[in-house]
Amino acid sequence: MTTTTETRAGFSPRVALQKVGTSLSNMVMPNIPALIAWGILTAFFIPDGWTPNEPLATAVGPMIHYLLPLLIANTGGRMIYEARGAVVGVIATMGVIAGSDWLIDQENAAALATWIADGHAAEDFAELGKVHMFIGAMIMAPLAAWVMKKLDRLWQDHIPAGFEMLVNMFSAGIFGFIALVAGFFGLAPIVNGLMSALSAGVGALVDAHLLPLVSILIEPAKIFFLNNAINHGVLTPLGLTEASQNGKSVLFLLEANPGPGVGILLAYTIFGRGAARASAPGAAIIQFFGGIHEIYFPYVLMKPILILAAIGGGMAGVAVNVAFGTGLIAPASPGSIFAIFGVAARDSYLGIALAVLAAAAVSFTLSALLLRIGKQDDGDIAAATAKMEQMKGKKSSVAGALTGAGAGASGIAVSGHTGPISRIVFACDAGMGSSAMGATVLRKKVRAAGFADVEVTNKAISSLSDEWDVVVTQKELADRAHERTASAVHVAVDQFMNSPRYDEVVELVKARNSGDAPEADAAPAAPAAAAPAAEAGPEIMPLSSIVIAGTARDAASAIDEAGGLLVAAGAVDEGYVAAMHQREATVSTFMGNGLAIPHGTGEAKASISRSGMSLIRYPSPIDWNGNEVRFVVGIAGVGNEHLDLLQKVAMIFSDPAQVQRLEDAGTAEEIRAIFDED
Repeated sequence: MTTTTETRAGFSPRVALQKVGTSLSNMVMPNIPALIAWGILTAFFIPDGWTPNEPLATAVGPMIHYLLPLLIANTGGRMIYEARGAVVGVIATMGVIAGSDWLIDQENAAALATWIADGHAAEDFAELGKVHMFIGAMIMAPLAAWVMKKLDRLWQDHIPAGFEMLVNMFSAGIFGFIALVAGFFGLAPIVNGLMSALSAGVGALVDAHLLPLVSILIEPAKIFFLNNAINHGVLTPLGLTEASQNGKSVLFLLEANPGPGVGILLAYTIFGRGAARASAPGAAIIQFFGGIHEIYFPYVLMKPILILAAIGGGMAGVAVNVAFGTGLIAPASPGSIFAIFGVAARDSYLGIALAVLAAAAVSFTLSALLLRIGKQDDGDIAAATAKMEQMKGKKSSVAGALTGAGAGASGIAVSGHTGPISRIVFACDAGMGSSAMGATVLRKKVRAAGFADVEVTNKAISSLSDEWDVVVTQKELADRAHERTASAVHVAVDQFMNSPRYDEVVELVKARNSGDAPEADAAPAAPAAAAPAAEAGPEIMPLSSIVIAGTARDAASAIDEAGGLLVAAGAVDEGYVAAMHQREATVSTFMGNGLAIPHGTGEAKASISRSGMSLIRYPSPIDWNGNEVRFVVGIAGVGNEHLDLLQKVAMIFSDPAQVQRLEDAGTAEEIRAIFDED
């Protein structure tokens, strides 16, 4: 458990290892389908496969050696710096792969020369196999993407207008080349040595018949959510190397065996008490067939001595697998009995079944004994689940099956991330207008509270992944956001400019990050400065796109009016205006403080020629789905070109005094002058 001192100091070895494991898992898990595809190819078409096929078997080597590590590199780089990070991450990882191959070739050449000098025949020489760079990809790709991100920030404000694409392309290409060379000569030797050491260690355990002892490490690590670092950082790379040579690997079964957890849950079903006993049968079904192992962790935490039962069951399962020479052809994820048998080697079905039964029988016997001999309360499964989630650092996606978690009265869902908050995303349908303005307002409040290190950004819901601590979105879109970010705290708002939910988010950040908060008298960091509107304005929102007396009398007509200005400016075609109406029919673009910002759907980007904005002021408020609107800002964005001006819109309309200035302005030039101010 993390101590109070560790939390206040900002460091906990357990939490740090959890974060490393989570990062490794986030790189590997999205690419499991590719690993399964490779496993199927191996199972059927290699010489020892079900249906040997020499032409198709030629794809086995390139997939394991190039495709799979580069897919992981792509994912790892994208996690850090989206598409740009993915590209430089793949380039850098290619350097590590080539460097490793070059080193192996040098070692084979030297060893062959010695072999022949000793009088042996060259054809009898056994070459060293290639090292598959999964660990190299998981190190090099995120590192290269992170450096690229930092470099871009150094010069992004100094690029002359019109040279952005040139600088962005060449800077990524040049740095990618440098990272490739660094990986070739720097990281490749380190990873080769590390893989050799790890392989030798596993080989020594197998030769000494001690492999079951790894359960002493793996089973407790699962309970404390440290298994991802072991599984994806060590077992998966070693297992894939072994599977590429032998067609299967027992290492994939060390952590995935569902037997230990099922045995514990069955013991609770028979010998447990209260809520724990009542919920255990359902949890066993979820764990065994669904593969969600974490659902049995709270049952162990209610009586920690049951870790011994998990260890005993794990050791029994490994022992049987070793005795029968079983293995999987690819990682089984999730650890469901269906997934395990789906990637089992053709000679391993019986052995795996016996291993699962043995693990379940041993853990059941030990759990039953331990439950009977010690004091057992009524089974506070809710408290144990909360304890588990505290260790995990976020809410469990299956905790509701045990505790029935719901939403809090404040409007912030109590299900979600439970640790310190460092990343907040504001999501909307297109990720272009509503979310950008909402993120600006919320960012200002978070910065004003003294949390300059908390990231607040905006994205389209379609681009979300389950990596955010807090997700804020419009209430109509909450379900879609939850599907993509199930482990986050979710906040639904009715309007974007002055929602009371923002203050609740700030209070949540204060409560969660109190140990990391700056001194009370520290000056809060200023929001990121917007680019001068004098540069972006004439292109994005020219004077011809500002109307001080709109003629529309309802929301639909106002959308036509705002969209017509974008068409007249050459920013969009007529199809974009229709998409603006489609967007409004799905989710209201009313922002609050008398502002609406209609814009197209995410699918309408093909109708945008360049970024553009229009602004219309209405003499009398018009009805916007039951809300009064005086200002309508139409938006069409390409990339992030329009975001600086949009942030300015958000800052102005969050200040009643500035809104009054806009209402009092007599000309389009006066309105533009307000946006041009620093």
